[in-house]
Amino acid sequence: MTWFDETLHEGYHQRLEVTRVIFEQKTDHQHLIIFENPFFGRVLALDGIVQTTERDEFFYHEMLAHVPMLAHGAAREVLIIGGGDGGLLREVLRHPVEQATLVELDRTVIDLCTQHLPALSRGAFEDSRARVAIGDGFKFVAETDKKFDVIIVDSTDPIGPGEILFTENFYRECKHCLTAGGILVTQNGVPFFQSAELATTWKRLKPLFDDVGFYTVSVPTYVGGVMTLGWATDDPALRRLSVDTLAARFVALHMDTRYYTPQIHTAAFALPGYISALLE
Repeated sequence: MTWFDETLHEGYHQRLEVTRVIFEQKTDHQHLIIFENPFFGRVLALDGIVQTTERDEFFYHEMLAHVPMLAHGAAREVLIIGGGDGGLLREVLRHPVEQATLVELDRTVIDLCTQHLPALSRGAFEDSRARVAIGDGFKFVAETDKKFDVIIVDSTDPIGPGEILFTENFYRECKHCLTAGGILVTQNGVPFFQSAELATTWKRLKPLFDDVGFYTVSVPTYVGGVMTLGWATDDPALRRLSVDTLAARFVALHMDTRYYTPQIHTAAFALPGYISALLE
């Protein structure tokens, strides 16, 4: 029996049985492996860290997409940084956007996930509203003249290629790319293990936006309790929309979701005490 050992957290690791390696390669940017697991189905890992699985990807992608999209309520231009597996793009395109731009550093991730993990993107890359740009996410936001209603950062952990996407300069450039009342959402790890990541993001976002916070989602393969998603906007009202308002918008989309609900949306901003303490 073969096992994949993820050792992201010091003193603790998880193991996933590997029934078959679908693809493995050291790309120009990172080590990539796609393998099959008897419970989670196909699994994507980068540099030894599980990124997503067929079975539990909807927890993460639905909350990363639908919370900012439904809170905004009228997003037409959306920017995704990272997200080469296509799961987030898939969820964003369920909204009536005019264009969703995805910036991915490693073209190989898109190509291999489209080929070997098609259940994640479900044709999203072929949607006429999708635009793909291959390159550095920081450079893209620093150089683009375009404005976006929602920016979603679907990054790896702040190690290696993903580290720059957690800097204050990156967040500042993202703000310059937002329309008035726009929303920035970021991947912020599991604070039980990665407390410094959350506290640092809080300190870097707080001076830049009028309303900064975090909301939570439980993802089975992101071990250590709930993970946090960063939230930043200059319109504080967007975080405090009523369940009735969110429900009306949700119903109007005729969308079936497996994790996201308007009730979960509002409840997700209620943080456990140990997470709130990191923001003091």
